[in-house]
Amino acid sequence: MATSAKRKTAPKAKKSSSSGVKNSDFKVSATAEELKASILDHLKITLARDPDSATRRDWWISVCHAVHDRIKARFIDTMGAHNKAQARRVYYLSLEYLMGRMLNNNILNSGLMEPVKEAIESLDLDLDLLEEQEEDMGLGNGGLGRLAACFLDSLATLDYPAVGYGIYYEFGIFQQKFVNGRQIELPDAWRKSGCPWEIVRPEFAKSVRIYGHVEMRFDERGNPKPSWVNTRELIGLPYDIPICGYGAKTVNFLRLWESRASQDFDFDIFNRGSYVDAVREKAEAETFSKVLYPNDSSESGKELRLVQQYFFVCCSLHDIIRRWRKYESDWSKFADTNTVQLNDTHPAISVAELMRILVDEEDLEWDQAWEITRKVCNYTNHTLLPEALEKWSVPLFEKVLPRHLQIIYELNHRFLNEEVESCWPGDDDKRAELSLIEEGSPKAIRMAYLSVIGSHAVNGVAAMHTNLLRKNLFANFEKLYPGKIQNKTNGITPRRWLAGCNPRLSKLITDTIGDGWQADLDRLRQLDDHAENEDFQKAFMDIKRANKVDLAQLIERDCGIRVDPDALFDVQIKRLHEYKRQHLNLLHILHLYRKILQNPDVEMVPRVFVFGAKAAPGYHLAKTIIHAINAVGERINNDPKVKGRLKVAFMPNYRVSLAERMIPAADLSEQISTAGKEASGTGNMKFALNGALTIGTLDGANVEIREEVGDENIFIFGLNVDEVDERKAAGYNPYDEYFANEDLRALVDWLGSNFFTPNEPYALQDLKHSLLEGGDPYMVLADFDAYCQAQREVDKAFVDKKRWARMAIYNTARVGKFSSDRTIRQYAEEIWNLKPVEVQ
Repeated sequence: MATSAKRKTAPKAKKSSSSGVKNSDFKVSATAEELKASILDHLKITLARDPDSATRRDWWISVCHAVHDRIKARFIDTMGAHNKAQARRVYYLSLEYLMGRMLNNNILNSGLMEPVKEAIESLDLDLDLLEEQEEDMGLGNGGLGRLAACFLDSLATLDYPAVGYGIYYEFGIFQQKFVNGRQIELPDAWRKSGCPWEIVRPEFAKSVRIYGHVEMRFDERGNPKPSWVNTRELIGLPYDIPICGYGAKTVNFLRLWESRASQDFDFDIFNRGSYVDAVREKAEAETFSKVLYPNDSSESGKELRLVQQYFFVCCSLHDIIRRWRKYESDWSKFADTNTVQLNDTHPAISVAELMRILVDEEDLEWDQAWEITRKVCNYTNHTLLPEALEKWSVPLFEKVLPRHLQIIYELNHRFLNEEVESCWPGDDDKRAELSLIEEGSPKAIRMAYLSVIGSHAVNGVAAMHTNLLRKNLFANFEKLYPGKIQNKTNGITPRRWLAGCNPRLSKLITDTIGDGWQADLDRLRQLDDHAENEDFQKAFMDIKRANKVDLAQLIERDCGIRVDPDALFDVQIKRLHEYKRQHLNLLHILHLYRKILQNPDVEMVPRVFVFGAKAAPGYHLAKTIIHAINAVGERINNDPKVKGRLKVAFMPNYRVSLAERMIPAADLSEQISTAGKEASGTGNMKFALNGALTIGTLDGANVEIREEVGDENIFIFGLNVDEVDERKAAGYNPYDEYFANEDLRALVDWLGSNFFTPNEPYALQDLKHSLLEGGDPYMVLADFDAYCQAQREVDKAFVDKKRWARMAIYNTARVGKFSSDRTIRQYAEEIWNLKPVEVQ
């Protein structure tokens, strides 16, 4: 049963002009009284609820609509300005957008924070409690999706004409809970109660064809032309989510596609008594946008994922062309006003689909179509891990997209015989290395290679990552296309990741250096002048402690664990993967626990280890690491000998809204991936911005963070990329580390025993096996000693309160480079050739 919102008295509704809203009725600014009237109008007119019986969720929806009304008015103005200018737009194609909750961000960006708070307080409501009613949008999983969300925010803030495209998933990645320490996945039905931010656009629905086969047919002149026939049809129904830039000067939008059947109901089959079969097509069609990242360990899962990717690409490209056709029909001018960014290889099929549209539907010559495609498309690579570079088997591709397979083979033929042959004449080995088709059983299509050859520009996401792309993964392409591979170091939006999630620190910053830093993060450098000031240090660290108190309450609520806010909060939150090395963190926890057991009176800096992560449902070892952390934590948290010096809390169901609570409270940020494996990372930037110190390897953006904050304000440890390569080339054997270090050997054996899982003997044995017999692929044991030494340096710094405060302030002050505004400006100027459009 729904809970009614806490109220003192029921407010009386006032007459308001906000009923039957027109664009002219609204300004972006609004008084508290106007917002209050609008909220009450929506409660009564939109929801048909009375203030006396309204639930907290009813009030939340009404507040969302009141804010959304004003954003939509500005959205209309923005689209009018872009259309009038016939502006060049960037279209950002991403399978993920990790948006989080929208209400607080929209209030902040629209400039309505104070009047909204005043209106809500006048209704005897609590904004924080209302915000808790909102589900995180289930549109993403990890850093790739969160980056896309930050980019949309920056594009609107900087007045760049832009549209994001993705899939409107009914279910997110999954809801995570722990049962006996093990991860259990539950459906993330985030849309079950509706989304107040969506605008459905049925007039822009698109038809998508899949399956079938290709026949050669002849036109009236006797010329052969491939024809894709006997296809199955899906409908893509678009939903728009307005994206409000900071200050609400520009409101762009994210367009998300939901799959529908072309025929919802078959009356003939129904009338023959086959009731289930009558709606079978509808049910099957809707599965394609049902869930984010279906398990692709089975052939049917792979097929579903391929259809998903093509579905949203096909809808998006046709929508781009529809918009362009309102003003132009000359294909030689298409690239003048349209540029497409492929966020990783998920939308790589865009290259083949745009070629199919231009050649098959628009009757362009092949060379002209290829020239247009290469001018329009751009590709961002997000990984150096081979398993993350998508490859599709040729038989599956032929089944789902037979015409696209033909196009890819033709592209490959021309690429090898013209470009590769020109650069490496007669070199068959080089042809095999660069071929879009990987030989094997079965053959596979290299989607990353398709993205590279079909794009105007290719970029990495951190300086080290880009250098490794040029040196290793795409070394041949670097020689073939000098200068094509660029660097665009990732960034984060300071609106959500400081102004929104850490209001206490935001206020201190504004009181100290003035306003405006929210849209110009380099201004934080002015805090350098205050880093040695004792009063400022105290204010800064008092805020950190207050945030830690908030998180401690959340840990007790969600985990049942009481923690001391005066302890060092050591936080690692990110997707659970071996290369991110949560198990290295775990070995250090065991190292400290063993010290206590061997000497109960040992002096130790109290620590609270906080984890947040989801493991892919089919990733057994990652789920074993979660089980191991929970099992060790259960033992430590309940061992009286520990005396509160160590606590371990694994927060369930990690998501954006939880990260917004954890990051402002962190003292130490764990960025400990194996050097050369993390493309960039953005969690490292969020932590540093909020005054947490980084302990990390020279991997991803850690390298650039060190350059910005200074060696003395970060804890770097472990093998670098060259040393990792050298150790592997020399035949790295983890047993060498195991036998050389008695403490490490004891910890690994202890972890693999049944000590922490007495009711499940040897449940963690697979983790020990991966570190020894499995070859320790991410060199956890090789970095263990250096990691422990770095942690001892952390302890020394933490007990020196003035030193720690100074280091924390310098981290906040010096990470202005990592604003996503800077990243987007670089994309706009160096790849997209995009100009801002002022909206009057």
